[in-house]
Amino acid sequence: MTETEWDKFLKIKTTGRDDSHSDQYRYPYEPTPYRVLERLAGSGYIGKRNTVLDYGCGKGRVGLFLAYQVRCRCVGIEYDERIYEAAVRNKESAAAGTRADFVHARAEVYKVPDPADRFYFFNPFSAEILHGVVGRLKESWYAQPREMLLFFYYPSDEYVSYLMTVDELMFVDEIDCRDLFDGDNSRERIMVFEMA
Repeated sequence: MTETEWDKFLKIKTTGRDDSHSDQYRYPYEPTPYRVLERLAGSGYIGKRNTVLDYGCGKGRVGLFLAYQVRCRCVGIEYDERIYEAAVRNKESAAAGTRADFVHARAEVYKVPDPADRFYFFNPFSAEILHGVVGRLKESWYAQPREMLLFFYYPSDEYVSYLMTVDELMFVDEIDCRDLFDGDNSRERIMVFEMA
């Protein structure tokens, strides 16, 4: 299915890019392509017993797609009020809206809920903010140890360099997505890390 067909099927509106409130710390809204989400859903890393936090969730595509496809719970965190409101509208109309929630908050101060065990990032913000978010994830893991997997789609060199220095994170896998697009872009991948 195309991007538009998936949106129509899920009864949501998430296509298009929006950089009206982006700056050097928070990057433009650009949804993860559905074919990448299909590959993530088919990876076996996320199932119905998992709770996914989508950092910089935008209009809610990742959470609403995964809630429908693998029947997991999802919480999207979005700092831009206007885009957050679009996610809430999508939840109301979505096929799997009852399994997704959205929070209007800054990622670096958001307290990680105890059930959350899967975390998704599509370059939503600067590495400085990522440091704060990873700090919150570590706090949550130390307070309640559990399997925690972090997924980074299309990771920047800055993200990768930082993630490789975090003692509590272990690189466990890479989901290759290069074949889904023209060209051979090495960033077309989902890097998977485990909090350990």
